[in-house]
Amino acid sequence: MTSDQRPLSPHLQVYRPQWSSVLSILHRITGAAISVGLVLVVWWLTALASGPEAFSTAMGWLTHPISLVVLAAASWALFYHLFNGIRHLVWDAGMLLDVPSARRSGWIVVALSLFVTAVVWGVAL
Repeated sequence: MTSDQRPLSPHLQVYRPQWSSVLSILHRITGAAISVGLVLVVWWLTALASGPEAFSTAMGWLTHPISLVVLAAASWALFYHLFNGIRHLVWDAGMLLDVPSARRSGWIVVALSLFVTAVVWGVAL
C-alpha cells in the first residue's frame, strides 16, 4: 500500500470555538451530567422507601456541601438541557436560524438556566 502525502483535514485545533458550537458541546455534556443527578435522585428515593435508617444515611451524604454542589450543578444541567432543547425545537420549526438570533437565543438559554437554578436553590435552601 502506498503512502499518500496528502494533507489531513483540519481538526479542532485549527478552528476558533464559536458560541453555537460551544453551546452544542455543552448540551451533550449536560445530557451526561443529568444521568449523574438522576442516580442521586434514585438513591434518595430508594432510601426513602427503605426506611428511616437508610433515609438518614442518604440525607447525611446528600446534605454534605460537596453533594449540594453536585446536585446544584446537576439541576443547572437539567435546566440548561431543557431550555436548549426548546431552542432546538424552535430551530426545527425554521425560526431564529440567522446568526444574530442564534447567538442571542444562546445567551438567553444560558441566562435563563442560571436564573431558574438560582430560584430553585434559593427556595430550597
